[in-house]
Amino acid sequence: MTKTPFSKIIAGTMTWGIWGKKLDKNQIIDLMNSCIEIGITTFDHADIYGGYTTESDFGNAFGESQIKREDIQLISKCGIQLPSENRNTKIHHYNYSKSHIIWSAENSLKNLKTDYLDLFLLHRPSPLMQVDEIAEAIEKLKADGKILDVGVSNFTPSQTDLIETKMKINYNQIQFSITHFEPMLNGSLDHMQLHKIKPICWSPMGSVFKKTDEKSIRIKELASQLSLKYNVETEVLLIAWILKHPSGILPVFGTTNKSRIANLMKATTIEIELEDWFALWTASTGNPVP
Repeated sequence: MTKTPFSKIIAGTMTWGIWGKKLDKNQIIDLMNSCIEIGITTFDHADIYGGYTTESDFGNAFGESQIKREDIQLISKCGIQLPSENRNTKIHHYNYSKSHIIWSAENSLKNLKTDYLDLFLLHRPSPLMQVDEIAEAIEKLKADGKILDVGVSNFTPSQTDLIETKMKINYNQIQFSITHFEPMLNGSLDHMQLHKIKPICWSPMGSVFKKTDEKSIRIKELASQLSLKYNVETEVLLIAWILKHPSGILPVFGTTNKSRIANLMKATTIEIELEDWFALWTASTGNPVP
């Protein structure tokens, strides 16, 4: 099966269900269609979202949506074990046994009402990962056509290298934003470029709109000035700032507000000038570039 390129901005589903907006079936269908209409065709899931319920909510809606499977891309993740009424789990931990990885992928397929995942991610690194076992599970899932591609999430360069001793990793979903830019400096994004690993980032707005600290105030003040220059909203600039990075980062947004989503797509059409990009970074750090 041919891999389909992901949309430049990815729809994160974590807050679509009971962990957030509690969207019903018709609202999910409407939101999916709204995303697709503006060019957002990739939907990011994890088995744990909604305490193991959001994939099913999405899948039930997708099954009745008349949206063609080949018109969208589905990402999911496995490995995190949360104590939940839907699982016999006593403590928050990670499980990357061969049997669990295969079971988790097949369960996500069942919940999402699909025959395959475009991308399957190991959600967080575990100190007890057995690379051979992980590779065997992934190899079987790929051979059976149940996953098209594989990646990791929140892995460091060394942890990724460990997995890559047995199989190619093509994606790493990390935290990255104007307020959480450490991957740009600690070698993480350099490593991804070197090894041809595509970065996906969660929480792309960072803490700008969550905190009222000096950093957030500086960023918002400058971004509001630049928003007049570029004729876009402040949050659009923050996404465009991410998109300018040469590693080709794909941001995952969390909002379910359709007008906000449409605005965010404007980020793919603007090019922040070099000095403006550095000005925003400087506003975040509070210090001039060294």
